[in-house]
Amino acid sequence: MSIQSFDLPVRIVILIFFGMLGGVMASFFTCMGGRIAEGKDWIKARSVCDSCGHELGAADLVPIFSYLFHKGKCRYCGAKIPVSCLLTELLLAVYYIICVLQFGLTTEAFRAMALAGLLLGLSVVDLKIYEIPDGFIVAGIILWVITVPFVGRPWLTEVKDGLLGGFGIGGGMLIMSLIFDHIIKKDSLGGGDIKLYFMTGLFLGIKAGFFNLILSCLVGLVFVLLLKKSKIPFGPSISIATAISLLIGNAVVSWYFSLFL
Repeated sequence: MSIQSFDLPVRIVILIFFGMLGGVMASFFTCMGGRIAEGKDWIKARSVCDSCGHELGAADLVPIFSYLFHKGKCRYCGAKIPVSCLLTELLLAVYYIICVLQFGLTTEAFRAMALAGLLLGLSVVDLKIYEIPDGFIVAGIILWVITVPFVGRPWLTEVKDGLLGGFGIGGGMLIMSLIFDHIIKKDSLGGGDIKLYFMTGLFLGIKAGFFNLILSCLVGLVFVLLLKKSKIPFGPSISIATAISLLIGNAVVSWYFSLFL
C-alpha cells in the first residue's frame, strides 16, 4: 500500500514513525554487533559507557536525541561518544523513510529494512574483528525464505531469480577467489564475504546482484583510498552496496541495457 493513499498528516506521522524505528534498529544492531565482536552475550548484557563502565539508563539510550541532548558526551564521566553512533542512527532512519516512500507499507519495504539492520550488525563485527558471523547470514536467508510468498511477485519467479542471484554471484565469487588465491598464493576474499554475496544475491536477484557486485568493489576502493590501508574488512562495502542496490539496482541495470537495445 502506497503511503500516498493517506492524507498528508497521516503520511507525516508514518514517516516519523519509521524514521524513529530506523534510529532504534540502528542502535540495536550496532550494540549487537559490538557485543558479538567482544564475545559478550548480546541479549542479556547491559549497555555501559565504554570509557567509565557506568551502566546506561533509559535517558542515555534514546537514539539520536540522547546524543544531541548530552552534546555527544557520557553524562557520567564526560567522555566523548563517537560521532559515528549518531551518523549510523541518522542514516538508518533516513533509509527506513526512503524504503517506505519507495515501496509503501509492503513486505518488500519490511524486508529491505530488516536486511539493512542485519547488514549493519555484521558490518560492525567485521570492522572490529574482520569476521562475518554465520548467524547473520543464516538470519538473512531465513528472512528471504519467509518473505518470498508475500513480496507481490509470483513466488516461483521470486525463488528462481533469488537462487540465480545467490548462486550466480556467490558461486561466481567463490570460483574467482579460488583461482585468484592459487595465482597469488594467499587469500584474496574471505569466506564470510562470499557467503554474504550469496545471501544478498537471494534478495537482489541476478541483475541487481551483478550491479551490487560492481558497486561493492567501488565502495571498497573508496574505503581503501580514504583509510589509506592495504587491508580493510569488505563486509561493510558489500552491505552499503546492497542497501543501495535494493533501492535502485534493477532500475540502473534496466536503464543501462536500454541504451543498447
